[in-house]
Amino acid sequence: MRVVFLGPPGAGKGTQARRLADRYGIPQVATGDMLREAMASGSELGQRARAYVERGELVPDDVMLAVVEDRLRRPDAERGFVLDGFPRTLAQAEGLDDLLRRLGRRLDAVVLFQVPEETVVRRLAGRWTCPACGRVFHESYSPPRTPGVCDADGSPLVQREDDRPETVRRRLAVYAEQTAPVVEYYRARGLLHSVDGSQDPDAVAEAVEAVLRHLVAVR
Repeated sequence: MRVVFLGPPGAGKGTQARRLADRYGIPQVATGDMLREAMASGSELGQRARAYVERGELVPDDVMLAVVEDRLRRPDAERGFVLDGFPRTLAQAEGLDDLLRRLGRRLDAVVLFQVPEETVVRRLAGRWTCPACGRVFHESYSPPRTPGVCDADGSPLVQREDDRPETVRRRLAVYAEQTAPVVEYYRARGLLHSVDGSQDPDAVAEAVEAVLRHLVAVR
C-alpha cells in the first residue's frame, strides 16, 4: 500500500498516518522527520538541507526529493509507505512520480483531508509540541499523561509560533496556493480521494479505511 496524505496544517494527517502505518506494517514517512534525521546524520544531503533550514529558507524541491528517495529506498518501505504531507508542490508531485518509476513502484491512492479553516485554527491553538522528539499533543484530543510534559521523554512541552491563530491563517493561505495544483494533478490521474477531516479521529480513520478497502476490492 503506497499512499499520500494531503491536507492543510492541523487536518490530522499525522494522526491518521500513524494509524495506517501501524495497521499495515508500513512506515509513516513525514517530511519534518526526514529532514531532522538527514540533518542529524551529518551526511552531505543533510548538510545541504541544514544550510537552508538555518537560513530560514524553504528547502528546495531537489533536496526534498533526494531526502524522500533516500527514505523510500530503505527495506522497510518496499512493501509500502504513507507519505505524510508530501508532495506540497506540483514540482514535488512530478518528481515523486519520476522517483517511483525509477524504483518500479506506483502510488495506490492520494487521500485529501478536507477541514474548514476555523476548525483548523481551533485545533492548532490547542497543540503543544515536544522540542526534543517532535511529538505533538493536544489539550483536548490527545493530551499528555502529565500536563505540559512529553510522555516519551519527559521534556517540557512548548507551543510553536506556527500554532498561533494569526500565523495559522497565513499558513493556510500559503498551503492553498501551493497545494491546489497538486490536488488537481492527482485528481486528473484518478488517484484523489477526499475524506471529511473535521470528524473525530475514529470516524476519519474509518473513512480512510473505506477508501483503501475499495481500492483493494477493485484491483
